Amino acid sequence: MTEPRREPLGRLDQPVEPGRVRLPRFDPESFGRWSESIARYMGTAQFIVWMTLVIAAWFAWNTLAPAALRFDPYTFTFLTLILSLQASYAAPLILLAQNRQTDRDRLAMEEDRRRAAMQKADTEYLAREIASLRIAMGEVATRDFLRSELSRLADELDEAAHRRERRARTDRDEERKDWEEDH
Repeated sequence: MTEPRREPLGRLDQPVEPGRVRLPRFDPESFGRWSESIARYMGTAQFIVWMTLVIAAWFAWNTLAPAALRFDPYTFTFLTLILSLQASYAAPLILLAQNRQTDRDRLAMEEDRRRAAMQKADTEYLAREIASLRIAMGEVATRDFLRSELSRLADELDEAAHRRERRARTDRDEERKDWEEDH
């Protein structure tokens, strides 16, 4: 039985399967919330005051303290490094927070557009309903029309009652005349 032939490791004509680098897993939503909280804090007056106090203390310590206790002499190279590191981390965190805010704004605008479209459709529906009601109301008797018709009918009934009464009077008068003539 022969053993399988192994290729030497350094061959340039064969692709090499890359070694897997295992990066730590993180929740993007949690990381985004964390970056927003940092960006939000860095945009406050409190952050600026504290940053100013720390830098002023740094300057004071490294200029006024005895030479043996100074850890960052005059050109403040270490302070510059720390501020550069802070800026290099702050900028992407702020950009990430802005991107998340942009995404939220985009979703809010889409929701606003959807609601506006629904309201427009509802308004158009209601306008059509009102128009159809107006058309239907043109065929229906209005209160003023009914009043005028009832008033006209009442006048006609009064007039008819007066005629009947006159006729009844004239009939009674004729009957009385006839009775008087007969008696």
